[in-house]
Amino acid sequence: MGDSDDVLEQVRDRYAAAARAAMGTGRRTVDILDDLDGGGSGSCCGEGGCGDVFGAALYDADQASAAPAEAVTASLGCGNPTAVADLHPGERVLDLGSGGGLDVLLSARRVGPTGFAYGVDMTDEMLALARDNAARAGAANVEFLKGRIERVPLPAGAVDVVISNCVVNLSVDKPAVLAEMFRVLAPGGRVGISDVVAEDHLSPADRAERGSHVGCVAGALSRAECLDGLTAAGFTDVEVRFTHEVAPQRHAAIVRAVKPA
Repeated sequence: MGDSDDVLEQVRDRYAAAARAAMGTGRRTVDILDDLDGGGSGSCCGEGGCGDVFGAALYDADQASAAPAEAVTASLGCGNPTAVADLHPGERVLDLGSGGGLDVLLSARRVGPTGFAYGVDMTDEMLALARDNAARAGAANVEFLKGRIERVPLPAGAVDVVISNCVVNLSVDKPAVLAEMFRVLAPGGRVGISDVVAEDHLSPADRAERGSHVGCVAGALSRAECLDGLTAAGFTDVEVRFTHEVAPQRHAAIVRAVKPA
């Protein structure tokens, strides 16, 4: 098994363990991950833990009340991509790394019965949690698919919007993820994601010294790398804007881009 395969399995194991621990406990999954990480510098948030910079705290009360409590407490994101993407009725949405399903369920409400929301995740335990949450919500216009974000199990041009919440940084092959975003979008479609992005002066070696890949630290792209990667994939109107610091010199960021019509 190569280094990339090792990292992939570590990511899968970490989030599977978090999903198993979350089921039936009522605890926030971000707190469970802090426990799994030992609350140290290898976690997403560094020595202080995740606190209010990740997870359900980033959604307002109206949004939180629109989804099952189990989906809200399972949130692991660093932003609110359903707001970033400015969703409209009738649109088809894909959430990459959908976890417990919160952003898929919120997207389904925004696009309405004439739209549809897909979630893709590689972890069986997260998929089970998401499907349970969809059943609790009575959501009919959603589907959760097992797959990797580097090889999305949907045809080309299948969706109008791609969202994601603090997942791209975990991929070991980010050019493949960006290429898949471009492939599955219909012409004129758009990307609206939240992700952890590093300041440009931090080299890959600097990022590796400051934490683990599975803790969404070492794998974060710099802002310039993110802009260049999206442009290389074929996107236009590319924007990467920091919103809040989640750890020293690493930020939650809004990432937007458009596939040319």
